[in-house]
Amino acid sequence: MRVLVADKLAKGVTERLESLGCAVTVDAALQDDALAAALAEVQPEVLVVRSTKVSAAHLGASASLALVIRAGAGTNTIAVDAASARGVYVANCPGKNAVAVAELTIGHLVNLDRRIADQVAALRAGRWDKKEFGKARGLHGRTLAVLGVGEIGAQVIARAQAMGMQVRAWSRSLTDAQAAALGVTRCATPLDACRGADALTVHLAFTPETDRLVGRSLLEALRPGAYVVNTSRGEVMDQDALTEAIRTRGLRAGLDVFAVEPQAAAAPFDDAIGQNPGVYGTHHIGASTDQAEEAVGDEVVRIVGSFLRKGEVPNCVNLATASAATHVLVVRHADVVGVLAGVLGVLREEGVNVQGMENIIFSGARAACARIEVSRAPSGPVLDRLRATEHIFAVSLVPLEA
Repeated sequence: MRVLVADKLAKGVTERLESLGCAVTVDAALQDDALAAALAEVQPEVLVVRSTKVSAAHLGASASLALVIRAGAGTNTIAVDAASARGVYVANCPGKNAVAVAELTIGHLVNLDRRIADQVAALRAGRWDKKEFGKARGLHGRTLAVLGVGEIGAQVIARAQAMGMQVRAWSRSLTDAQAAALGVTRCATPLDACRGADALTVHLAFTPETDRLVGRSLLEALRPGAYVVNTSRGEVMDQDALTEAIRTRGLRAGLDVFAVEPQAAAAPFDDAIGQNPGVYGTHHIGASTDQAEEAVGDEVVRIVGSFLRKGEVPNCVNLATASAATHVLVVRHADVVGVLAGVLGVLREEGVNVQGMENIIFSGARAACARIEVSRAPSGPVLDRLRATEHIFAVSLVPLEA
């Protein structure tokens, strides 16, 4: 199996993939046209990326491409819809960098309160100002609003609670039972979570629903002088609204992500928000710890190994969650060559589409049972024709619940 790695992964990942029997090509600098050219030349079955964007054109550059692995949590840098249309699996490595991102989040919160970065800058400039920098509110007992309670959000909650913070949380999937287990107050809306909170931290995937979700209404709901941290996706934050809230309400912000970021690892950054004295920025490095990179590397190897050995893709994000099937055709048959091909041929003649299928072999390998999910019920004559087919023992049709 050919694997193209188009980003930097943890040390040893390439060797481990090769030990599985993969032919691995590595070029961490690949992107845009160079990535398309490499895909066309190498014709990999598997493409592994981290921050590199994968477009529809990239997906079409390799006829062999069957799996794209994002060596991280999100998949917003990958044209998932285009991959689904081509039958290309897309998988990610959820939760493997959760601790690293949570640690940076807490670091931003502490810095926003104690202005550590400003103090370092002052000392390096030869200035001592204990009176100015001795002003801090403290985080113990303060209310933290957490938007998004996935793996990262849960890790942040645990660390914030360890510092004595009270946590309100909102997430589309958060239940009362889960909130109780986490020891947080579950809020019905993001606005409810933000009302009167001393700090806000965001851990949401970027979707059309979360595009600039943290805007004027949420920021105005926070207490004056509140702290805002975003280590998720830059597009989730309305940077103009944040800039205004910093100016008019004294908010401070710790941002690891921005609406527009350079593609290169080292490049100019001329977004005005980076010069705002109320913003403490880091360089989209939330997941960049040795521990996180090793955990992600382990997961990449596991996914490739499963796909190589069993044709199964752990953490696949683009399989259908709902089937168009209306019935299950159950066929008990002899385990001989051609039986299932004949069944599928009959279904094709009647225009019945197969939505899913499994074939279970009984001990001794003399008989099997096929469960075929179909788009509509085959007609009576078709069922009778199947029942009369050599090597088919029985045929039944089971309607699926709507």
